[in-house]
Amino acid sequence: MIGFLIKKTFFDLWDNLFRAALINLGFIASVAIPVFIPSLFVSFPVIGLVFLCIGIIWCFIYLAAAALSLKAVSDYGSFGFTDFFRNLKIAWPAGVVMGLFVFIAYLLVTMVIPFYMAMNSMIGLLLSAIIFWTLVVGILSLQFFLPIRSRLDSKIPKAIKKSFLIFFDNPLFCIFSFVHNLVLLAVSVLLAFLFPGPAGILLYLDEALRLRLLKYDWLEVNPETDRRKIPWEVILIEEQEKTGTRSFKNFIFPWKD
Repeated sequence: MIGFLIKKTFFDLWDNLFRAALINLGFIASVAIPVFIPSLFVSFPVIGLVFLCIGIIWCFIYLAAAALSLKAVSDYGSFGFTDFFRNLKIAWPAGVVMGLFVFIAYLLVTMVIPFYMAMNSMIGLLLSAIIFWTLVVGILSLQFFLPIRSRLDSKIPKAIKKSFLIFFDNPLFCIFSFVHNLVLLAVSVLLAFLFPGPAGILLYLDEALRLRLLKYDWLEVNPETDRRKIPWEVILIEEQEKTGTRSFKNFIFPWKD
């Protein structure tokens, strides 16, 4: 399943390279708000934090719209500019929630945990450890929040609940997805975030969720199946036929294959 997931994500990203690059460019422009504006208020740290919060929230509103748009790519379709701007109006509440979570996580990592660690006591160490591991579980779970919001449910509390349910039912898969996206992030740095960039990460997460949901559809129809031995080769037959295979020449010169 993992091999097919990576292959399908790459195929879909390659087929929509121009759209992905445009999404990434828009995100690069958005990041300028939380990165550069707070630095103008070094003498007024509270104002700087306010602009940092606003900038992070806007970035995740943008990513929420991108996730909703890229869902069409995962479903073997496409999207246009009008779709993206329409999705901004739909997805902004999820973006606000995710942005607030990231801002709070930033405060916990940069201020709260260092404060407790500076106490040099068992209580401070215990509180730091609790906050740290809570953040780890939250990050591993909520990495799927935007795809879940886009694909499953428009109600934010349900999307949050389902994010944690997916993590606790598939912890190794969620850890792999997080590490995979860290690798994509590192590659993106080398390519100035134009490829694969945030669009590639969001597309992978949506593809991962979409294929993972097929497991639950299978278990609903075949409740006697051993959950530790999911027959992915059977479940993914239709998906593999739709995705197909490609030669190297087809990637570079698709009109010649």
